[in-house]
Amino acid sequence: MLAPGRRSRITPEREAELYEAVLDLLREVGYDALTMDAVAARTRSSKATLYRQWGGKAELVVRAVRHSKPGQLDQIDTGSLRSDLHALVSREDDCGMAQNSALMRGLAMAMHSNDDLRQAFREQLIEPEMAEFQRLLRRAVDRGEIREDCPALDFVVHMLAGGFVVRALIEDQPPTQAFLRSYIDAVVLPALGAPTV
Repeated sequence: MLAPGRRSRITPEREAELYEAVLDLLREVGYDALTMDAVAARTRSSKATLYRQWGGKAELVVRAVRHSKPGQLDQIDTGSLRSDLHALVSREDDCGMAQNSALMRGLAMAMHSNDDLRQAFREQLIEPEMAEFQRLLRRAVDRGEIREDCPALDFVVHMLAGGFVVRALIEDQPPTQAFLRSYIDAVVLPALGAPTV
C-alpha cells in the first residue's frame, strides 16, 4: 500500500522485493544509518522513484515492516481466547521471530529520537493492530471467558509485548513459539481470569 495521493507503477512483486531489501538493510546497519541512497543502490531503483512512492525513509521503513507481518489479527478467530493467542504466536516460526525481535528492538530505539518514524509506526502499525487486538479481546468478553470489568484487560498488549521483548534482555534468548505459548498460559490468561486449557 502506498502513501495517500501517490500512484504506483511498481508491481506487487517489485514492491515486495523492495521491502525485503529495506528490511535486510535495516538488519545490517540500523535505522539511523539507513539511507535512501543505500536503498536505491541495493534495489537498483532511482532515489526519485523511492521518494515519489513513499515520501521518505520513515514511511518506507514502516511500509516494509507492515508488509512483512504474517497475516492480519482479524483473521484469527478460533472460538477461544487461549487458542486465539496461541494462533497469534504461531503465525511466525522461531527463526523469523528471532530476526524480527532484533529488528523491532532496533526500531524501538530509533523511534525515541525520530518523530517521523514514531508517528508513522503509530498510525500504520500500532493503532490498527491495537484496534484488531481489542476486537479479539471483545470476542472473549462476549463469550464469557473474561469479565468485562477485568482490570488486566487494559494491559494485555503490554504483557504480550513484554514477554516478547524482555526474554532477550533477561535470558539472552530470542522469543520462541514454545516460550510465548507457556508465557500466555502462565501469565496472560491467569491475569485475565481466562481458561488456560
